[in-house]
Amino acid sequence: MPKRFEELAWNRTPIGEISLRRRHDPTVDAEVYEVKLGDEFLMSSLFTVAEIELARRGLATLQGDALDVVVGGLGLGYTADTVLTDPRVRSLLVIDALDEVITWHREGLLPFAGALITDDRCRLVHGDFFTLTDDPAGYHPDRPGHLAHAILLDVDHSPRHLLHPRHASFYTAEGLRRLARHLHQGGVFGLWSNDAPDEQFTDLLAEVFATARAEVVEFDNPLQRRTSTNTVYLAQIS
Repeated sequence: MPKRFEELAWNRTPIGEISLRRRHDPTVDAEVYEVKLGDEFLMSSLFTVAEIELARRGLATLQGDALDVVVGGLGLGYTADTVLTDPRVRSLLVIDALDEVITWHREGLLPFAGALITDDRCRLVHGDFFTLTDDPAGYHPDRPGHLAHAILLDVDHSPRHLLHPRHASFYTAEGLRRLARHLHQGGVFGLWSNDAPDEQFTDLLAEVFATARAEVVEFDNPLQRRTSTNTVYLAQIS
């Protein structure tokens, strides 16, 4: 019989106490992996559709091969793993501010994330996505100024519900312009949000990018016995 609950890792970090736990959920009769920051739930393997769609829809907007992709926020690895399923991807750089989360993947605590460690195209980097966005040298530690075809971000709960107040400057026209300079011509920026589409933020994206839209992603919520939604924002430069 599977264990009802098991804490796999716990660490004290600059933004609070973070933990990884595994539990058996009788509703779906499956093991569920969850990450908590303090008392707040950050992510769950029970709800991954929108994280997957962030990668799938973001890359679907691009043409051509030999794509270089940056993902901000490793989490449970579903966005990054979906990126690697696209054969056009040449390289994937995944940036996470918490080295502990990267260690969970490297130590095999998340059995479904093995591809991130074994795929030669993928590199996990401990760093602050927002600080690197502000730096003209960009995201790659050893390739200053290297441009990406897609930048996919899943860190904050939404453009208004932030994990840290210092992230706020990113969700401005100037912050988005700093991100856009790290994209190739025709490159795409994708953003996951837990909230419903924010018209003001979509308009802000449209100020910076040639096209911008918010797409609602529906998924089954067996715990609440209803359909839930997240939002994926997609913005592309000309």
